[in-house]
Amino acid sequence: MKIVGAFLLLLGLTWIIPAFQNYQLATVAAYLCATAGLTVLTGQNGQLSLGHGALMATGAYTVALMQNAIGVLVLSLAAGVLVTTAAGAVIGVAAARLRGPYLAGVTLAVAVVVPGIATMFDDVLGGDQGLTFYLAPPPFGYDFPFERWQAWIALGAALLTMLLLGNLAASRFGREFRAVRDDEIAAKLSGIHVARTQILAFVVSAAAAGLGGGVLAVLAQSVSPGAFSLTLSLFLVMAIVVGGLGSLAGAVWGAILLVALPDLTARVTDVFALSSAFAQRLEGNLPLAIFGITLIVVMILAPGGIQGLVRRVPYRLMVIAPLLRLVKGR
Repeated sequence: MKIVGAFLLLLGLTWIIPAFQNYQLATVAAYLCATAGLTVLTGQNGQLSLGHGALMATGAYTVALMQNAIGVLVLSLAAGVLVTTAAGAVIGVAAARLRGPYLAGVTLAVAVVVPGIATMFDDVLGGDQGLTFYLAPPPFGYDFPFERWQAWIALGAALLTMLLLGNLAASRFGREFRAVRDDEIAAKLSGIHVARTQILAFVVSAAAAGLGGGVLAVLAQSVSPGAFSLTLSLFLVMAIVVGGLGSLAGAVWGAILLVALPDLTARVTDVFALSSAFAQRLEGNLPLAIFGITLIVVMILAPGGIQGLVRRVPYRLMVIAPLLRLVKGR
Protein backbone atom coordinates (compact mmCIF):
# COMPACT_ATOMS: atom_id res chain seq x y z
CA MET A 1 0.00 0.00 0.00
CA LYS A 2 2.89 2.37 0.70
CA ILE A 3 4.25 1.79 -2.81
CA VAL A 4 0.85 2.48 -4.38
CA GLY A 5 0.43 5.60 -2.24
CA ALA A 6 3.84 6.90 -3.30
CA PHE A 7 2.96 6.16 -6.93
CA LEU A 8 -0.29 8.14 -6.73
CA LEU A 9 1.52 11.01 -5.03
CA LEU A 10 4.18 11.12 -7.75
CA LEU A 11 1.50 10.82 -10.43
CA GLY A 12 -0.15 13.93 -9.02
CA LEU A 13 3.22 15.65 -8.80
CA THR A 14 3.69 15.28 -12.56
CA TRP A 15 0.85 17.80 -13.08
CA ILE A 16 2.69 20.44 -11.03
CA ILE A 17 6.39 20.21 -11.83
CA PRO A 18 7.92 21.53 -15.09
CA ALA A 19 8.70 19.37 -18.10
CA PHE A 20 12.40 18.91 -17.30
CA GLN A 21 11.64 17.76 -13.75
CA ASN A 22 9.13 15.30 -15.19
CA TYR A 23 11.88 13.93 -17.40
CA GLN A 24 14.22 13.62 -14.39
CA LEU A 25 11.49 11.86 -12.40
CA ALA A 26 10.99 9.43 -15.28
CA THR A 27 14.74 8.78 -15.40
CA VAL A 28 14.79 8.02 -11.66
CA ALA A 29 11.91 5.57 -12.17
CA ALA A 30 13.77 3.85 -15.03
CA TYR A 31 16.93 3.47 -12.95
CA LEU A 32 14.83 2.24 -10.03
CA CYS A 33 13.81 -0.83 -12.06
CA ALA A 34 17.49 -1.74 -12.46
CA THR A 35 18.61 -0.88 -8.91
CA ALA A 36 15.69 -2.80 -7.40
CA GLY A 37 16.55 -5.87 -9.46
CA LEU A 38 20.22 -5.61 -8.55
CA THR A 39 19.24 -5.25 -4.89
CA VAL A 40 17.47 -8.61 -5.07
CA LEU A 41 20.49 -10.23 -6.72
CA THR A 42 23.33 -8.71 -4.68
CA GLY A 43 21.72 -7.54 -1.47
CA GLN A 44 19.26 -10.38 -0.92
CA ASN A 45 20.97 -13.29 -2.68
CA GLY A 46 24.65 -12.36 -2.31
CA GLN A 47 25.68 -12.51 -6.00
CA LEU A 48 27.81 -9.61 -7.22
CA SER A 49 27.08 -8.48 -10.76
CA LEU A 50 29.17 -5.89 -12.59
CA GLY A 51 27.28 -6.37 -15.83
CA HIS A 52 23.81 -4.99 -15.23
CA GLY A 53 24.48 -2.07 -17.54
CA ALA A 54 24.81 -4.62 -20.35
CA LEU A 55 21.49 -6.21 -19.38
CA MET A 56 19.88 -2.78 -19.51
CA ALA A 57 21.39 -2.35 -22.98
CA THR A 58 19.85 -5.67 -24.04
CA GLY A 59 16.40 -4.47 -23.03
CA ALA A 60 16.92 -1.05 -24.62
CA TYR A 61 18.05 -2.41 -28.00
CA THR A 62 15.20 -4.91 -28.05
CA VAL A 63 12.68 -2.11 -27.44
CA ALA A 64 14.25 0.00 -30.21
CA LEU A 65 14.15 -2.87 -32.70
CA MET A 66 10.59 -3.80 -31.79
CA GLN A 67 9.41 -0.20 -32.03
CA ASN A 68 10.87 0.09 -35.51
CA ALA A 69 9.23 -3.21 -36.45
CA ILE A 70 5.73 -3.00 -34.93
CA GLY A 71 5.52 0.32 -33.08
CA VAL A 72 3.44 -1.00 -30.15
CA LEU A 73 5.09 0.22 -26.94
CA VAL A 74 3.60 -2.35 -24.55
CA LEU A 75 4.69 -5.23 -26.77
CA SER A 76 8.13 -3.67 -27.24
CA LEU A 77 8.69 -3.35 -23.49
CA ALA A 78 7.41 -6.90 -22.94
CA ALA A 79 9.81 -8.18 -25.61
CA GLY A 80 12.67 -6.29 -23.96
CA VAL A 81 11.91 -7.98 -20.65
CA LEU A 82 11.63 -11.45 -22.24
CA VAL A 83 14.88 -11.18 -24.20
CA THR A 84 16.77 -9.86 -21.16
CA THR A 85 15.25 -12.60 -19.01
CA ALA A 86 16.60 -15.20 -21.43
CA ALA A 87 20.03 -13.54 -21.38
CA GLY A 88 19.90 -13.46 -17.58
CA ALA A 89 19.08 -17.17 -17.47
CA VAL A 90 22.16 -17.97 -19.58
CA ILE A 91 24.42 -15.80 -17.42
CA GLY A 92 22.75 -17.11 -14.27
CA VAL A 93 23.58 -20.71 -15.13
CA ALA A 94 27.25 -19.76 -15.42
CA ALA A 95 27.06 -17.55 -12.33
CA ALA A 96 25.65 -20.39 -10.21
CA ARG A 97 28.92 -22.26 -10.71
CA LEU A 98 31.13 -19.31 -9.76
CA ARG A 99 31.90 -17.45 -6.56
CA GLY A 100 33.50 -14.19 -5.48
CA PRO A 101 35.95 -12.60 -7.93
CA TYR A 102 35.26 -15.23 -10.59
CA LEU A 103 31.58 -14.25 -10.70
CA ALA A 104 32.51 -10.56 -10.76
CA GLY A 105 34.93 -11.25 -13.60
CA VAL A 106 32.33 -13.00 -15.76
CA THR A 107 29.75 -10.25 -15.31
CA LEU A 108 32.44 -7.64 -15.92
CA ALA A 109 33.23 -9.33 -19.23
CA VAL A 110 29.54 -9.17 -20.14
CA ALA A 111 29.52 -5.43 -19.38
CA VAL A 112 32.46 -4.92 -21.73
CA VAL A 113 31.38 -7.24 -24.56
CA VAL A 114 27.66 -6.45 -24.96
CA PRO A 115 28.01 -2.74 -25.89
CA GLY A 116 30.66 -3.75 -28.44
CA ILE A 117 28.16 -6.03 -30.21
CA ALA A 118 26.37 -2.93 -31.47
CA THR A 119 29.55 -1.89 -33.26
CA MET A 120 30.09 -5.34 -34.74
CA PHE A 121 26.55 -5.54 -36.15
CA ASP A 122 26.22 -1.90 -37.15
CA ASP A 123 23.90 -2.70 -40.06
CA VAL A 124 21.25 -3.92 -37.60
CA LEU A 125 22.10 -2.12 -34.35
CA GLY A 126 23.37 1.16 -35.76
CA GLY A 127 26.98 0.97 -34.62
CA ASP A 128 28.33 3.77 -32.43
CA GLN A 129 25.51 6.08 -33.53
CA GLY A 130 22.90 3.67 -32.22
CA LEU A 131 19.26 3.41 -33.19
CA THR A 132 16.43 5.92 -33.13
CA PHE A 133 12.76 5.01 -33.17
CA TYR A 134 9.37 6.64 -33.27
CA LEU A 135 7.23 6.88 -30.16
CA ALA A 136 3.55 7.55 -30.64
CA PRO A 137 2.13 10.70 -29.01
CA PRO A 138 0.15 10.41 -25.77
CA PRO A 139 -3.33 8.91 -26.22
CA PHE A 140 -4.79 12.00 -24.53
CA GLY A 141 -4.16 14.26 -27.51
CA TYR A 142 -1.28 16.30 -28.90
CA ASP A 143 -1.77 19.01 -26.27
CA PHE A 144 -0.85 16.61 -23.46
CA PRO A 145 2.77 17.27 -22.35
CA PHE A 146 4.99 14.53 -23.76
CA GLU A 147 7.37 14.56 -20.76
CA ARG A 148 4.43 13.95 -18.42
CA TRP A 149 3.40 10.98 -20.55
CA GLN A 150 6.96 9.61 -20.40
CA ALA A 151 6.92 10.04 -16.62
CA TRP A 152 3.68 8.08 -16.39
CA ILE A 153 5.17 5.23 -18.43
CA ALA A 154 8.32 5.13 -16.29
CA LEU A 155 6.42 5.38 -13.01
CA GLY A 156 4.12 2.55 -14.11
CA ALA A 157 7.13 0.36 -14.88
CA ALA A 158 8.73 1.22 -11.53
CA LEU A 159 5.48 0.52 -9.65
CA LEU A 160 5.14 -2.88 -11.31
CA THR A 161 8.77 -3.71 -10.54
CA MET A 162 8.59 -2.68 -6.89
CA LEU A 163 5.30 -4.50 -6.28
CA LEU A 164 6.53 -7.75 -7.83
CA LEU A 165 9.95 -7.64 -6.16
CA GLY A 166 8.45 -6.63 -2.82
CA ASN A 167 6.05 -9.59 -2.90
CA LEU A 168 8.88 -11.86 -4.03
CA ALA A 169 11.09 -10.76 -1.14
CA ALA A 170 8.28 -11.52 1.34
CA SER A 171 7.56 -14.94 -0.17
CA ARG A 172 9.21 -18.31 0.28
CA PHE A 173 11.53 -17.56 -2.62
CA GLY A 174 12.71 -14.37 -0.93
CA ARG A 175 13.47 -16.28 2.25
CA GLU A 176 15.42 -18.82 0.22
CA PHE A 177 17.36 -16.00 -1.45
CA ARG A 178 18.44 -14.65 1.92
CA ALA A 179 19.20 -18.12 3.30
CA VAL A 180 21.58 -18.81 0.40
CA ARG A 181 23.16 -15.40 0.89
CA ASP A 182 23.79 -15.98 4.59
CA ASP A 183 25.10 -19.56 4.42
CA GLU A 184 24.99 -21.80 1.37
CA ILE A 185 25.84 -24.95 3.32
CA ALA A 186 23.11 -24.38 5.88
CA ALA A 187 20.65 -23.58 3.10
CA LYS A 188 21.54 -26.80 1.29
CA LEU A 189 21.09 -28.80 4.51
CA SER A 190 17.66 -27.20 4.89
CA GLY A 191 16.59 -28.61 1.55
CA ILE A 192 17.11 -25.50 -0.60
CA HIS A 193 18.44 -26.07 -4.11
CA VAL A 194 21.22 -23.47 -4.04
CA ALA A 195 22.05 -23.36 -7.74
CA ARG A 196 18.39 -23.12 -8.79
CA THR A 197 17.81 -20.33 -6.27
CA GLN A 198 20.79 -18.36 -7.58
CA ILE A 199 19.67 -18.77 -11.18
CA LEU A 200 16.16 -17.60 -10.26
CA ALA A 201 17.60 -14.51 -8.55
CA PHE A 202 19.67 -13.69 -11.63
CA VAL A 203 16.69 -14.16 -13.94
CA VAL A 204 14.47 -11.89 -11.84
CA SER A 205 17.19 -9.26 -11.59
CA ALA A 206 17.86 -9.40 -15.33
CA ALA A 207 14.16 -8.95 -16.13
CA ALA A 208 14.02 -5.82 -13.97
CA ALA A 209 17.20 -4.46 -15.58
CA GLY A 210 15.77 -5.12 -19.05
CA LEU A 211 12.62 -3.20 -18.19
CA GLY A 212 14.70 -0.31 -16.84
CA GLY A 213 16.83 -0.23 -19.98
CA GLY A 214 13.74 -0.33 -22.17
CA VAL A 215 12.20 2.60 -20.31
CA LEU A 216 15.44 4.58 -20.66
CA ALA A 217 15.28 3.96 -24.42
CA VAL A 218 11.69 5.22 -24.44
CA LEU A 219 12.74 8.40 -22.64
CA ALA A 220 15.53 9.14 -25.11
CA GLN A 221 13.70 7.64 -28.13
CA SER A 222 17.10 6.28 -29.10
CA VAL A 223 19.71 3.83 -27.86
CA SER A 224 23.49 3.76 -28.32
CA PRO A 225 26.42 1.80 -26.83
CA GLY A 226 27.76 4.86 -25.02
CA ALA A 227 24.66 5.06 -22.83
CA PHE A 228 25.33 1.60 -21.36
CA SER A 229 29.06 1.59 -20.73
CA LEU A 230 30.97 -0.19 -17.97
CA THR A 231 30.68 2.98 -15.90
CA LEU A 232 26.91 2.52 -15.70
CA SER A 233 27.35 -1.01 -14.32
CA LEU A 234 29.72 0.31 -11.65
CA PHE A 235 27.33 3.15 -10.83
CA LEU A 236 24.48 0.67 -10.32
CA VAL A 237 26.50 -1.37 -7.82
CA MET A 238 27.63 1.70 -5.91
CA ALA A 239 24.07 3.08 -5.95
CA ILE A 240 22.57 0.07 -4.17
CA VAL A 241 25.41 0.04 -1.62
CA VAL A 242 25.09 3.75 -0.85
CA GLY A 243 21.29 3.54 -0.82
CA GLY A 244 21.24 0.53 1.50
CA LEU A 245 22.25 -2.95 0.38
CA GLY A 246 19.45 -5.49 0.59
CA SER A 247 16.64 -2.95 0.95
CA LEU A 248 14.25 -2.05 -1.87
CA ALA A 249 13.84 1.34 -0.22
CA GLY A 250 17.61 1.71 -0.52
CA ALA A 251 17.25 1.05 -4.25
CA VAL A 252 15.08 4.17 -4.43
CA TRP A 253 17.82 6.28 -2.85
CA GLY A 254 20.33 4.77 -5.25
CA ALA A 255 18.20 5.61 -8.27
CA ILE A 256 17.87 9.21 -7.08
CA LEU A 257 21.65 9.47 -6.73
CA LEU A 258 22.16 8.15 -10.26
CA VAL A 259 20.17 11.09 -11.62
CA ALA A 260 21.36 13.72 -9.13
CA LEU A 261 25.10 13.17 -9.62
CA PRO A 262 25.30 14.15 -13.32
CA ASP A 263 23.24 17.25 -12.54
CA LEU A 264 25.62 18.09 -9.69
CA THR A 265 28.59 17.64 -12.04
CA ALA A 266 27.05 20.00 -14.56
CA ARG A 267 26.50 22.62 -11.85
CA VAL A 268 30.12 22.32 -10.69
CA THR A 269 31.48 22.79 -14.21
CA ASP A 270 29.17 25.80 -14.70
CA VAL A 271 30.35 27.51 -11.51
CA PHE A 272 34.06 27.43 -12.41
CA ALA A 273 35.51 28.98 -15.53
CA LEU A 274 36.98 25.86 -17.12
CA SER A 275 38.14 25.19 -20.64
CA SER A 276 35.75 23.17 -22.78
CA ALA A 277 38.19 20.22 -23.05
CA PHE A 278 38.80 20.07 -19.29
CA ALA A 279 35.08 20.51 -18.53
CA GLN A 280 34.23 17.60 -20.84
CA ARG A 281 36.87 15.41 -19.19
CA LEU A 282 35.58 16.43 -15.77
CA GLU A 283 31.98 15.56 -16.66
CA GLY A 284 33.09 12.05 -17.60
CA ASN A 285 35.09 11.35 -14.43
CA LEU A 286 33.70 13.58 -11.69
CA PRO A 287 30.46 11.61 -11.10
CA LEU A 288 32.44 8.40 -10.58
CA ALA A 289 34.82 10.17 -8.19
CA ILE A 290 31.96 11.72 -6.22
CA PHE A 291 30.17 8.38 -6.06
CA GLY A 292 33.35 6.69 -4.83
CA ILE A 293 33.91 9.31 -2.13
CA THR A 294 30.26 9.09 -1.09
CA LEU A 295 30.55 5.31 -0.89
CA ILE A 296 33.58 5.54 1.40
CA VAL A 297 31.93 8.13 3.66
CA VAL A 298 28.67 6.16 3.88
CA MET A 299 30.47 2.90 4.67
CA ILE A 300 32.32 4.63 7.52
CA LEU A 301 29.49 6.68 9.00
CA ALA A 302 26.45 4.60 8.00
CA PRO A 303 27.28 0.98 7.06
CA GLY A 304 23.60 0.34 6.38
CA GLY A 305 23.53 3.03 3.70
CA ILE A 306 21.14 5.95 3.46
CA GLN A 307 18.13 3.77 4.23
CA GLY A 308 19.85 2.37 7.32
CA LEU A 309 20.50 5.91 8.48
CA VAL A 310 16.87 6.85 7.89
CA ARG A 311 15.70 3.85 9.92
CA ARG A 312 17.89 4.85 12.85
CA VAL A 313 16.53 8.40 13.04
CA PRO A 314 13.17 7.47 14.70
CA TYR A 315 15.02 5.28 17.22
CA ARG A 316 17.40 8.08 18.10
CA LEU A 317 14.51 10.50 18.47
CA MET A 318 12.83 8.03 20.85
CA VAL A 319 16.00 7.96 22.93
CA ILE A 320 16.71 11.69 22.82
CA ALA A 321 13.15 12.84 23.57
CA PRO A 322 13.06 11.56 27.21
CA LEU A 323 16.49 13.11 27.81
CA LEU A 324 15.26 16.47 26.54
CA ARG A 325 12.20 16.28 28.77
CA LEU A 326 14.46 15.43 31.71
CA VAL A 327 16.68 18.42 31.00
CA LYS A 328 13.69 20.76 30.66
CA GLY A 329 12.30 19.42 33.93
CA ARG A 330 15.47 20.44 35.70
